Amino acid sequence: MITKIIESAREAVSGIPDGASVMISGFGDAGVPNELIDALVEGGATDLTVICNNAGAGETGIAALMKANRVRRIICSFPRQATSHHFDARYRAGEIELELVPQGNLAARIQAAGAGFGAIYTPTGFGTLLAEGKETREIEGRNYVLEYPIHADFALIKARTGDRWGNLVYSKAARNFAPIMAMAAKCTIAQVSETVSLGSLDPELVITPGIFVQKIVECAGPSSAVRKEETCSA
Repeated sequence: MITKIIESAREAVSGIPDGASVMISGFGDAGVPNELIDALVEGGATDLTVICNNAGAGETGIAALMKANRVRRIICSFPRQATSHHFDARYRAGEIELELVPQGNLAARIQAAGAGFGAIYTPTGFGTLLAEGKETREIEGRNYVLEYPIHADFALIKARTGDRWGNLVYSKAARNFAPIMAMAAKCTIAQVSETVSLGSLDPELVITPGIFVQKIVECAGPSSAVRKEETCSA
């Protein structure tokens, strides 16, 4: 029986070592795999490179990683907001590196990694500090900057529903970066609200096929009955 279901978030992230690069889904509060992040904090991995949309806010999620001083470098498009005090403190103290990437470029570079592209040309950032030291080119009268794909060792993502093969369905805007991150990482760990029996998901609604997911963990809702059913039906 092929099953990618892991019993706990702590077990799911236990293989993430010091120095790993980790993509984390989320846009604001939507689609953030908070339970997986909490488990990563508890697991003690440090010196991490985190790739995400923002640098966390308040005390939870990515902010908790910052507070625990587990992040060496962050690649993101929106590092500061009113409650990003943990990132702000680490950055001002010189304890964390920041690579600032425009949001569209961030998505495009992650997509490029998942698609196997060697590099992409984008007009965003041309003529600004973000283009300094990078190759530029004029194509059909428009100026572009050469940007390289962003790969990761791991991706921590959140979906609404999944099955034991790792097929995922998302909830509206909570989808955000998760599908492209799943394609760009060597190991994708998905947190879901519900696991269902194989064949229950409408194929037309599956956004991330299980081939891109290595581990799936249910962090809310009834799971034991579903897993029992899975075992009996395999």
